[in-house]
Amino acid sequence: MKGNEAILREGGHLSGAALFGRRAALAGLGALAALPAFAAEGERSAPFAQGPIADVRTFGARGDGAAIDTPAINRAIEATAAGGGGAVMVPAGRYLCFSIRLRDNVTLWLAAGAVIVAADPGTHGRHYDAPENYLEEQFQDFGITHVRNSLISADGIANASIVGEGMLHGLGLDREGPGDRWHARANWQSAAALGISPRELALRDEAEAAQVGRANKTIGLMNCRNVRLEGFTILQGGHFGVIAHGCSNLVIDGLTVDTDRDGIDIDCCRDVRVTNCLVNAPKDDAIVLKSSFAMGRAVPCENILIAGCRTSGFAMGSLLDGTYRPSEYRSPDGLGPLGRIKLGTETNGGFRNVRIADCICTASRGILVGIVDGGTLEDVSVSGVILRDPVNHPLFVHHAARMRAPRGTLPGAVRRISFDGIEVSGAKAAFPCGVEGIADGPVEDVSFRDIRVTARGGGTDADAQREPEYRRETSLEVSYLKTLPAHGLYARHARRLTVRGCDFRLETPDARPTIALRHVESALIDGVTSPQPRERMISMDKTSRAALGNLQTMT
Repeated sequence: MKGNEAILREGGHLSGAALFGRRAALAGLGALAALPAFAAEGERSAPFAQGPIADVRTFGARGDGAAIDTPAINRAIEATAAGGGGAVMVPAGRYLCFSIRLRDNVTLWLAAGAVIVAADPGTHGRHYDAPENYLEEQFQDFGITHVRNSLISADGIANASIVGEGMLHGLGLDREGPGDRWHARANWQSAAALGISPRELALRDEAEAAQVGRANKTIGLMNCRNVRLEGFTILQGGHFGVIAHGCSNLVIDGLTVDTDRDGIDIDCCRDVRVTNCLVNAPKDDAIVLKSSFAMGRAVPCENILIAGCRTSGFAMGSLLDGTYRPSEYRSPDGLGPLGRIKLGTETNGGFRNVRIADCICTASRGILVGIVDGGTLEDVSVSGVILRDPVNHPLFVHHAARMRAPRGTLPGAVRRISFDGIEVSGAKAAFPCGVEGIADGPVEDVSFRDIRVTARGGGTDADAQREPEYRRETSLEVSYLKTLPAHGLYARHARRLTVRGCDFRLETPDARPTIALRHVESALIDGVTSPQPRERMISMDKTSRAALGNLQTMT
């Protein structure tokens, strides 16, 4: 029997049974009562699903997988919004679509068995909505900048939702696109200096012009408030399954995302809850917070909760079919799949008040947080997380000065980050937990408490003597450090580091110390257990005011 990934490569689609299993039997209006966005008859409550329920078939949708159903679905949404709001129901069927535009006070209800399929521009023409957010300087990639070139987009709306047990299948979406455009790039030109619009200048680039009429994300949100995404599935979601810019009071709950690029991206948003989601993303990040310049200014990402989620880097499609096949993707650094939880990539506005709790991360990269483009990262808590077979460092904090930002921007700050109650198994020898700052911007006030890491071991005397490469100007990724000279924790250019109640275990002997500190000012290490004898447990160089408490050898 073919796996989902093989079927997708051949241009086919998964059967209803493969996609939904027993849930397909729940199709019908009876499922409406189970959706939190709807109240009992006569008791509908704001802001979701006030008003009547409109069936897209009434507006001409066929759901036969052949007809383009975008006009009918958009008519249903517009009519519902014009009437003051309500629900637009997409019943069971396969709906081939270009850009669907969500509106104020509208709930798009994907009934069980409903599959909205992104049309292929190569087959059906280039009819997606055009990119809209052209900027004088574009400090982030094309895909992160625009939202209207999506299968479903919302720009400046309020009190809307997408809910249900159906699926969004991004079969015709792009997974790549043009890069950034800013003053540090060779041959960059200023549209203002040329006396033309940023859009006119961008479209002189053949790669940018080729994007018009195409789409690269499943759901794109910009400047929205009070939006809920709940219960549905995204398969093969394009460059982004969900990307939200500048949104407030956004709830993403119970989504299943099985894709080959980014799963869920939260950019420049505040008051966001991402809960109970399953996200498999072998070729990019599963759940990632960003603070890009897509808003045309630096905006922090703040007051964010990521809880009860499971992320992974298995082969695309194998989450949905239950086979959990290993991904063969190696990534540019050659290490393997991604599929992780991350704060970073674009960091212009910074991050604050972020909690990551009670998540399970399997066969993916570890949790990575940091700042590289200016901005401040502060008050981040990671707790109750299980990481199994991480591809690289289980937990890592990074500060650098790539500075993909407006002229005059100074390096940022990274401070007050806590890791607590975390279980790691199957950690690779080269990749302990880590903290890496820069000489003119040390990472401050990071704590590791009640962390248990079981690593494979095997580090050599030569590994213990390594001095990892120092890069001030670099991206967030830390694979350039290569094998680190500790098996448990490595920290460089840090201040006020706490390691307390941590257990670093090894499956095989390792010649490296458990903890290596380089250029660290003030550290407290207490209640640490390791197979290493006490005299070999801690290595310090150019480190001051380090207090060592109870260090216990445990075989």
